[in-house]
Amino acid sequence: MRSVAVFCAASENIAPGYFEAAGEVGAMLGRLGVALVYGGARFGLMEATAKAARAAGARIIGVVPEILVERDRVSGLLDEHIPCRNLSDRKDIMLEKSDILVALPGGVGTLDEIFHVMAAATIGYHSKRVVLYNVNGYWNGLISTLDEMNGMGFVRGGIEKFLVVANNITELERTIVEIIG
Repeated sequence: MRSVAVFCAASENIAPGYFEAAGEVGAMLGRLGVALVYGGARFGLMEATAKAARAAGARIIGVVPEILVERDRVSGLLDEHIPCRNLSDRKDIMLEKSDILVALPGGVGTLDEIFHVMAAATIGYHSKRVVLYNVNGYWNGLISTLDEMNGMGFVRGGIEKFLVVANNITELERTIVEIIG
């Protein structure tokens, strides 16, 4: 089955528009008939994406670090629960289980996931792409920094090989369809 990994915030303390965007992503994944692979937490944009994906008929795969289980923070929406030791394991498993990776707005954990995937691509571990879903310009600062690094020659092979920016749900859907069919 085709699958999309989604990186995003587990925080509940963010503006409602981001929750709406996460719901649109989940619904779109269900409509496309692809599985959602995500961090398995029952909070924030993670849960909003999973709820909408579930409602739209998507299969939900949670890659869940032990600490989330210990703290009773695992979503009840999972069709498949893949346990892992820590965040490093989670990133590797999510990368392995997905065809493409989408980053919704998030914090330092989301940044870590984005850079983990991009760094691995630059040295040839895989050829999967990260799509920054740039909701309300959330990723503009990061995009500017990465473009500057790329222009100065600090990104091996060119950033466009493994990073795509989608500024709205239509662009995101088109990108996913173009890449995974």
